Amino acid sequence: MKWPTLTLNQKLGALALALGAVALLSQPHKGPYVKLDARELAMIVDKEVDHVKPAELAAWIIEGRSDYRLLDLRSEAAYAQYHIPTAENVPLAGLADFAVSPGEKIVLYSEGGIHAAQAWMLMRARGHANVYTVLLGLDGWKDDVLFPVLPADASPQERARFEKTAAVAKFFGGQARVGSEAAAGAEPGLPAMAAPAPSEMPKLAPPVPGKAPAPMTPRKKKEGC
Repeated sequence: MKWPTLTLNQKLGALALALGAVALLSQPHKGPYVKLDARELAMIVDKEVDHVKPAELAAWIIEGRSDYRLLDLRSEAAYAQYHIPTAENVPLAGLADFAVSPGEKIVLYSEGGIHAAQAWMLMRARGHANVYTVLLGLDGWKDDVLFPVLPADASPQERARFEKTAAVAKFFGGQARVGSEAAAGAEPGLPAMAAPAPSEMPKLAPPVPGKAPAPMTPRKKKEGC
């Protein structure tokens, strides 16, 4: 699948949010806060290295990786209704007091992107450099993992590659669709919160020994809370 990059307006909006937070967080604070470097934050936003793609996160969950913590920043009610498997519920208001070990890898998500970006800034201000957000949050998870769409005019090669995407969607209780099906009907409802059976585990390509994980680079549109 192709991953469109964020538009210039989205980059500028994220940068404005980052620089606004810098201005706020550079003021004197009580507690373990650090002064943030505006140039460094601008570089992070421009290079788009502060995100984890939803499909990448799905692969981590399937592989059973335990070298990160996934935090759902939404309300308890929203979390109870549906959340990405393995996520812990830490509403944004309680994040400042949430205990995180030094160097621990933290991945944040909210409904869309804005609340997660705010939480990312808060974590950076607390001195945590190893923190990321899920690209486009739960919206991105639904679009790319639960309900991916194969264009109606996809090539045979694209259709073959999409088979793995469809298997991942089924594993998480979602449903892959082709373009004509997606245009004809509404998006399916969110799956029930139940652990998938081991027999349904999709087959992912085994990691290459000694090869570093793929870089975390993002894509597409939508913004929200």
